[in-house]
Amino acid sequence: MIRVVAHISARPERIADLEALLRSLIEPTRKEAGCRRYELHVNNADPSEFTFIEEWESDAALDAHLAAPHLQAAFPRVPELCMAMPDIRRYTLLA
Repeated sequence: MIRVVAHISARPERIADLEALLRSLIEPTRKEAGCRRYELHVNNADPSEFTFIEEWESDAALDAHLAAPHLQAAFPRVPELCMAMPDIRRYTLLA
């Protein structure tokens, strides 16, 4: 299993727009083959910071997710909505 933690920081004036975009990814992603968990969180101390916590059956399933049409449609909006590119990290459970 592959776990992903993706941190995304909104431009202060675009928090609501980014949240709406991120929420729109949840339902189609949860229907994807290999998706075990896909949760969106917001930082209680800073509402401009969002984090996805994900679990995927394999690297191949995650790669397919990253190529999915709904995600590809969202990527071009990153520069207008985000302070920087999302920090997306893959993890494998060791113990």
